[in-house]
Amino acid sequence: RSGEMAKLTQLIDNEVFRAYATYAAIVLLKMMLMSLITAYFRVTRKAFANPEDTASFGKGESAKKYLRTDTDVERVRRGHLNDLENIVPFFGIGLLYALSGPGLSMALLHFRIFAGARILHTFAYLIPLPQPSRGLSWVIGYVVTISMAYQVLKTALYL
Repeated sequence: RSGEMAKLTQLIDNEVFRAYATYAAIVLLKMMLMSLITAYFRVTRKAFANPEDTASFGKGESAKKYLRTDTDVERVRRGHLNDLENIVPFFGIGLLYALSGPGLSMALLHFRIFAGARILHTFAYLIPLPQPSRGLSWVIGYVVTISMAYQVLKTALYL
């Protein structure tokens, strides 16, 4: 039935797509958690970026001391930015990969390694763990995404 769109129920019944949806949800929730961690560090360190955020700590000049950068807040923000730079491409490439018809075991391997690498990367950033743990976890996740992109291009090469 070439040329027809797959029904949504067919997609949901696809084991590879369900695996992708599972791991995409995990890493997206992990990335969202970074926003909450940033907020926690901002409040506990009293380090805010916007004047209106300091209102509960005083008015005028007394509140200005809370408009500052903090090394812990910035560390969490850098980890969150790294998530955005890596999870967003995984989200798109992983979807294309899941739809390209890979075997379930190979797809699960890609998805699990990526999710594990991103979780390890977050711990390495927040604790912080000694290098090369953060660098290796980043490389592993990046290589997984490149591998999926390669498989998509190999499967559907219309360049």
